[in-house]
Amino acid sequence: MEKRISGKVLLSFVIDRDGSITDAKIVQSVHPLLDAEALRIINAMPKWKPGKKDGKPVKVQFTIPVEFSTSN
Repeated sequence: MEKRISGKVLLSFVIDRDGSITDAKIVQSVHPLLDAEALRIINAMPKWKPGKKDGKPVKVQFTIPVEFSTSN
């Protein structure tokens, strides 16, 4: 916020069979500081509910935007 940088970082990651987040990476960059913070946020998240196929947990890939804004 101090540097007045804003934008939308696009991240891709995998929810593993146990619900943990793995393989997080930047798909669309805005600025190195925002990219690093978006990765930090995703990697710090608690476990998710894993996807299921035929009643068994499976890996699922997600791509989500993380938006940073300088407005209050």
